[in-house]
Amino acid sequence: MGKFLPFHKGHQLLLEQAAAQVQDLYVLVYSNPDPATMDSETRAGWIRQIYTAAGAEPGTPPRIGETVLHVVALPVGQLPVPPNDAADYTQREFVRRWLRQQPLQPDVVFASEQYGPGFAAHIGAAYVAVDPPRTRVPISGTRIREDLYGHAEFLHPVVQAHFHSAQFIRKIVLMGAESTGKSTLSKALASAYSTVWVHEYGRTLHEEKNGATDFDDLLYIAHRHRELEDEAVPYARHFLFVDTNAATTAQFSYFYYARCAPELLALAAECRQRYFHTFLCAPDIPYEDDGWRDPEALRDFHHGMVAMQLDMLQIPYTLLTGTVEERLEQVYAVLGQPHHAASATAADPRKWG
Repeated sequence: MGKFLPFHKGHQLLLEQAAAQVQDLYVLVYSNPDPATMDSETRAGWIRQIYTAAGAEPGTPPRIGETVLHVVALPVGQLPVPPNDAADYTQREFVRRWLRQQPLQPDVVFASEQYGPGFAAHIGAAYVAVDPPRTRVPISGTRIREDLYGHAEFLHPVVQAHFHSAQFIRKIVLMGAESTGKSTLSKALASAYSTVWVHEYGRTLHEEKNGATDFDDLLYIAHRHRELEDEAVPYARHFLFVDTNAATTAQFSYFYYARCAPELLALAAECRQRYFHTFLCAPDIPYEDDGWRDPEALRDFHHGMVAMQLDMLQIPYTLLTGTVEERLEQVYAVLGQPHHAASATAADPRKWG
């Protein structure tokens, strides 16, 4: 029993040592609080996937050798799961009552934590310790949570994949008028958080076509930009920073053509759920005319239009002002201070698009 938060190779050692000595092994997975990004059912699913034979028929139970694994998630909200910092007696009694309701009477408890002997006695089972000093697998869930990407060698590929998946990586979008520092800030944030960022694809296509983009290009731009976001997710760490989105593309459609394709409008509306947080860059930095942008006189107008669009789409946002360094601090206040991983494990803050 345990949080398995996340499930690592030390836990694998525990399960495999236990499975070598029993016919049926129950693995109880629970935590309170239970993080939404890897809840108890997700963690239980990792264990089932790791120990289910490739190509097995649906419903085939996971096994270690001949031992059947019964992997059970005990979800907060459906069961009176005690808080993680509850007294030992409260934790033991919760599991004892759950076992009695099944009904189950374990013969032996396997653990590597100090709670093991007392818990085993509480439920009337023998106790077997598995590598309590953690010399065989020198890692803990606490250390991994402090730096999820810095201890990949202690995680099974199934678990590693979760931390580079769309359900775990949080997309952060930066919006604003032209020449408000979105690209510069996206790159700086990707570097600070050791992750990657997605370039504004509309700008890329506009330059490739020498400024001759047309109405039909806009829907393609929105789709291609989203594809680039999805392609970047497996390379991201915690966050994926995105320079503009489909809402901006829809706004440009109205500005230049006084109309917008219904499909593009739908993509713009999806921005309400697609991004974890939206930052709006203020036009309070010097304007840079690179030969592709609209006149500076339109910058304040576009800024107001972006703010209005966000309000109309009911997308909460944080306004960023000042220098790059000041804006970084404003982002840190929302997302949390970046964890500076060692250079050997830091991601390349490359751009997509």
